[in-house]
Amino acid sequence: MSALLELRDLTIRFPTALGESVPVSRVSLRIERGETLALVGESGSGKSLTGLALLGLVPPPGKLDAASQILLDGSDVTRLSGEALRALRGGRIGIVFQDALTSLTPVLTVGDQLREAITAHRKLSARGAREAALALLGEVGLPDPASSYGAYPHELSGGQRQRALIAIALAGQPDLLIADEATTALDVTVQAQVLETLDRLRASRGMAILLITHDLGLVAGRADRVAVMYAGQIVEEASTASLFEAPGHPYTRALFRAIPRLESAVDQLTPIPGGVPLPEEWHAGCRFQPRCSEALDKCATLDPPVVPLAPGASSRCWLPAKGDQ
Repeated sequence: MSALLELRDLTIRFPTALGESVPVSRVSLRIERGETLALVGESGSGKSLTGLALLGLVPPPGKLDAASQILLDGSDVTRLSGEALRALRGGRIGIVFQDALTSLTPVLTVGDQLREAITAHRKLSARGAREAALALLGEVGLPDPASSYGAYPHELSGGQRQRALIAIALAGQPDLLIADEATTALDVTVQAQVLETLDRLRASRGMAILLITHDLGLVAGRADRVAVMYAGQIVEEASTASLFEAPGHPYTRALFRAIPRLESAVDQLTPIPGGVPLPEEWHAGCRFQPRCSEALDKCATLDPPVVPLAPGASSRCWLPAKGDQ
């Protein structure tokens, strides 16, 4: 049985004054129906750009390589344009952005924006669209849907705005929901509430979720599988349980060491030295090599292979898998 969504060699290129920039390089992923796949990595790794590519929203002058494929139920969405592409956006695939205040239109009520999203993908009367909008606001956990329906975005709290944005993303009854850092601007308690809402909606609607985040702490118990992204490449992929038990790539282990722990003192955290390099700073060999404490000599010059670690798990590394964190 085919996956709901499959990326094959997704490569995105941007022309620059200094030459070509390739912020996403040969990314291949599968998302099964009804599962949550977490795409994890530091800011600048290419996660959000990968998510935008699924909707044909790569900002110009960026372009996908001709060999790139984005297969939704086996059909390549990179070939879509016009009405077919507009039907995909918010229809088959919905997206929740990280900053609801800037994503929502400030001069329109939440109800106006939600109703517009509904009528763009569903043939409903004005009354039917309003009823569907109120139902969605209740489904995402807003306690007073009628009040939220008539409110402007600035009149809602951060968590309420995020729930309204989720409702808009669900308006077209998508098969896949992209949650792009959807809890970044929220406090920890509200983060948990929003993530619980996404979990509940996935179960009730049977949709898949692509959870894009830089925070590994959000992944445990939320995702079925994890893909770790660094400098435009997938460097590790595994089930969430096996990744947390035995991360196979040095970058993944470094991410775990950088997570604050209740039992550890602040000065015991181990930051990853340096930062994610810009595409024009990439060099031959492993892109993580300049920051890696486990690098071998050949890591500086030879591209590492993608090595299977277990069924459904792989690591892009010259080193054998290790279980320590």
